[in-house]
Amino acid sequence: MAKFTQTYPTDLKYTEWQQIEQHFPTHQRGRPPKWARWLIVNAILYVTRTGCQWRMLPKEYPPWQTVYGYFRRWTGAGLWARLNATLVRLARRRAGRQPEPSAAVLDSQSVKTSEGGQARGVDVYKQTNGRKRHIVVDTLGLLLLVVVHSASVQDAAGGQLVLQGLFDRIKKSVHNRWCRLKLIWVDGAYAALIAPVRKRFGWRLEVVSRLAGTKGFQVLPHRWVVERTFGWLGRYRRLARDYEHTTAASEAMTYLASIRRTLKLVAE
Repeated sequence: MAKFTQTYPTDLKYTEWQQIEQHFPTHQRGRPPKWARWLIVNAILYVTRTGCQWRMLPKEYPPWQTVYGYFRRWTGAGLWARLNATLVRLARRRAGRQPEPSAAVLDSQSVKTSEGGQARGVDVYKQTNGRKRHIVVDTLGLLLLVVVHSASVQDAAGGQLVLQGLFDRIKKSVHNRWCRLKLIWVDGAYAALIAPVRKRFGWRLEVVSRLAGTKGFQVLPHRWVVERTFGWLGRYRRLARDYEHTTAASEAMTYLASIRRTLKLVAE
């Protein structure tokens, strides 16, 4: 196994790797792995941050086929979502908060896609041909859940998908991560969900609207938090345009960007 090193700015520090090492499957039987897990993770994070093609990985990393194979395997196992949730809990504790948030913010972002791929459509309001990322964040801006779907799906329908996913994860969670959740701030596009969400999930959706008569840029209470998170995610070039063939891979890239940023908060 190679000695732990940092070759590129995207690579993990050793203290950061220690925070997540136990979440990655270890060798059980058969031939020992040729490549260290941390080196595989560093290569995946390099792709996420720089936006390069898998085939264009620098020679300091393992072969791109090996890296991509691990990425697909870990994505299929749901590792990124679980790891992100664990780090969010740690970051909230470090910030002096309860591990489970009592309030959250919901919003969507339309992004263009490359040619081909699953679940593509046109957002008629933003004239974007591609997909939408629906995310739920806590009041610190930490990512709780992401759902990627066609851009042609309206915000109310997409919001229902992500809130259902959040509710299902609560039911399956050993820790009941979001059992304290009571309030979710949204914009006017989700107003139709207020009664159904209250009835089905017991959560209160509160619409934060622009002040009447105002023009231009305006910082809206609570909603600015999720907009800032989109800004953070935008620093990862693999998310500037959706290059993934499947929505599962697209969600994985979003979780990876969140994991990389949250790790800095936990390990500093």
